[in-house]
Formats: sequence, structure tokens, C-alpha cells
Amino acid sequence: MSFTIGLAGKGGTGKTTIAGLLIKYLVEKGKTPVLAVDADSNSNLNEVLGLKVTETLGAAREEMKKGVATGMTKDVFMEMKLEESVVEAKGFDLIVMGRPEGTGCYCAANTLLTQYLQRLIGNYPFVVIDNEAGMEHISRLTTKDVEILLIVSDASRRGILSAARISQLTDELGLKIDKKCFIINQTKDNERSELEKVAAEYKLNLVGIIPEDSKIRDFDLKGRPTIELDRESKSVTAAYEIFDEILKGI
Repeated sequence: MSFTIGLAGKGGTGKTTIAGLLIKYLVEKGKTPVLAVDADSNSNLNEVLGLKVTETLGAAREEMKKGVATGMTKDVFMEMKLEESVVEAKGFDLIVMGRPEGTGCYCAANTLLTQYLQRLIGNYPFVVIDNEAGMEHISRLTTKDVEILLIVSDASRRGILSAARISQLTDELGLKIDKKCFIINQTKDNERSELEKVAAEYKLNLVGIIPEDSKIRDFDLKGRPTIELDRESKSVTAAYEIFDEILKGI
């Protein structure tokens, strides 16, 4: 049985960086292998993890719509493409959902994709899904059962409001989520008290605050994967404290 952790938040909150730190944490704690799923249409989790991606499941859907090779069933084709899309790394694997580029109905491809992706997920004790702001990818393509949903905001009222709307959307979609946790990222030292008040105002379960970290900006500018950040980094220290708390006893 896989333990699934999903991440969501509006663009620019740093949720993909946090997803990468969570994967780093799980690997260091020996909770392996981890399956990392990039379900954001603006896919860049691979850059955070320092991996190269050549195949996506969105591309596989496009290919299946155009037809498969003679003698090959759609089931076999989709299973083969799913296996080809898995990028292997030390302690974790990555799969990128991508998105369809054409028009028309993807119902048949999505049904097959869901079927085989569920089989793949079952091979991993931990699954981390980096999702876009809307939760449709979790509802449609990955899994409806999420043990923890981490909703990430930047240090702004607008970001926190967006987080509250995402939380509401998960309820409207009827997703099975055992626990929803809220993280505020990229904060300044003097903002904590006011941010805690705003989070309480929107009835969000604030589990931690991650400070601004110049090392992350430096890594980004130099094109270095942030999974390589050392434990002395302010953001890594704060993130690990949050992960220790929300995964206590697991």
C-alpha cells in the first residue's frame, strides 16, 4: 500500500522546490523507493531533481490517438510507454504526466493510463505528486486517495486565499484526502505573526513556515538542482522540521 503525498499551490510559491526537498528527505530517511510524479502542466520537477526527461505520458496519449503499430493492442502500447516514461535515480524514480497537445477526446487513453499508473504506484511505499493549482490531475489521472495534501503559499494574502480555494476545490471534487496541511514559503523574519493570523482567518491547517533562502536563488540562477542543497540551508532545515512533524510515526 503506497503512502501518497500531493503538493499544490499557485505558480511561484516554490511548491516544486518543496516537493524536491520532500523526496530528498524520504530518501535520506530510507523510505525508498519513492515515486515522484510531476503532474504540473508546467513540468519542471526534473530540474529540481537533476534528471533529464525524454518521455511523458501526455506524449503517449498523443501517440495512441494516432494509432498503434500493427499487431500491438492499445493496452500493450500504453503499458510499454508507461515503462519507457519512468526515469530512474538513486532511491527514487520520476514520471512526468505532461499534457495533451491536440484536440479531441482522451477518455480511452486516460482510462488505460490510469489503469497502468495505478499498478506502477503500487510498487512504491511512498509517492510524491507535484500538482498544479487545480486538482484535476489527481482526480483524473493519478490517484484519488491521498494521505497528505501539502498546500503551499508564498507570503502574501493572495497566495493564502489561493491556498484556501485549492482546499475547497478538493472537497468539491470529492477527493479522498486523509489530512490537508498548509505551508507558507519564502517568508521574512518579521512576517510570521501576521501570516499565522491570515492562515487562521481562512481556516487553514498551518504546519510550518519556510524562510527566504538565498541559496535557493543561487542554485536556480546557476542551473543547479535544489535537491543538492545541504542540510545547513535555512530552507532545508525548516522543511525537514515540517516533514518530521507531519510524517511522525509513519
